[in-house]
Amino acid sequence: MRNKEWIAMVLAGGRGTRLGVLTKAVAKPAVPFGGQYRIIDFTLSNCKNSGIDTVGILTQYQPLTLHAYIGNGAGWDLDRKGGGGVHMLPPYASATGGEWYTGTADAVYKNREFIEQFEPKYVVVLSGDHIYKMDYSVMLDQHKLRQADVTVGVLEVPWREASRFGIMETTASGRIIDFVEKPYHPKGNQASMGVYIFTWNALKQYLMKDAAQVGSSHDFGKNIIPTMLAAGQRMYAYHFNGYWKDVGTLASYWEANMDLLGDSPKIELDDAAWPVYSPGRSLPPHYHGAMARVSSSLIAGGVTILGEVENSVIFPGAYIGDGVTVKNSVIMPGARMEQNASVDGAIVIPNTVITARMNGEEDSGIIQVVTQSTTQEAAVQVSLAV
Repeated sequence: MRNKEWIAMVLAGGRGTRLGVLTKAVAKPAVPFGGQYRIIDFTLSNCKNSGIDTVGILTQYQPLTLHAYIGNGAGWDLDRKGGGGVHMLPPYASATGGEWYTGTADAVYKNREFIEQFEPKYVVVLSGDHIYKMDYSVMLDQHKLRQADVTVGVLEVPWREASRFGIMETTASGRIIDFVEKPYHPKGNQASMGVYIFTWNALKQYLMKDAAQVGSSHDFGKNIIPTMLAAGQRMYAYHFNGYWKDVGTLASYWEANMDLLGDSPKIELDDAAWPVYSPGRSLPPHYHGAMARVSSSLIAGGVTILGEVENSVIFPGAYIGDGVTVKNSVIMPGARMEQNASVDGAIVIPNTVITARMNGEEDSGIIQVVTQSTTQEAAVQVSLAV
């Protein structure tokens, strides 16, 4: 098979338990986002736009929806034959046995034969559940210039959030001299984005050592990165200054959708220079009734709006009935807001029928997650730290 300078391995098997009902039936990367996308679209679009044409997608939890959605990769122009393309890589049994992936590093280790067939010089390891736009080719240029064994995508996070991330200390030249995964008392706020470029020959050695290590979590942040750092490998930070969000909680998921709105959104979906791709569906145009009012919102195809929508994201097939008011909310595919219903600061999951009045309290940190079991008498509220 034709040699590749670089390939990408996308970690897409996470359960995303903190997203609650949103990941009950699908893996976190497959959760709908932004009106017509799924979360993984951003990572795959980054690969396409950066010039990576060979992508392995490591799946595990509830993979069927994700597999069907990605298909042969045509939605991202990654349907290559004989020299790349998208490859779905769930756990599998071999002659020596088989088991689930036990960590992020283990998932890549168990697919080393897949990687080896392309004989890449560099391997990009990515998460499939982050919202951001990033040119990995610029990061690769720095990796080559520094003759690095590892380059880690880094951004500064608020100090109050630093304990949620892998935190590193660097020299003036950007060389990493300390790395601690999710420190209880962080010494800094330079956080790992979960975006890594490895020189494959170096990574391969450490994956094999880690696989044989009893008691290892087989995780990049907890094991591989600290071990390579302790061994003196050349490790550098690549500083990223754009928008990036880990939508790992209901609050962050809601916030990321709200970040798409307004006259100056924090992340633009209509950037012709860096498009966000998705397979898309053939749907009729959305319909606004004569009395409908829509402001500062994203409205997908197949939506009917007879009421009022303000500062919200409305997914395909949703129905906003007469007299309905939707504000500061995410209305997911197929949800129906019946006559005179009202939500504010809510996430309404797919195919839910809402007739109750919901009073969101965005400023006090209460975001409502409206589920299919919601009735007029009993609404579900989840208290979140926004």
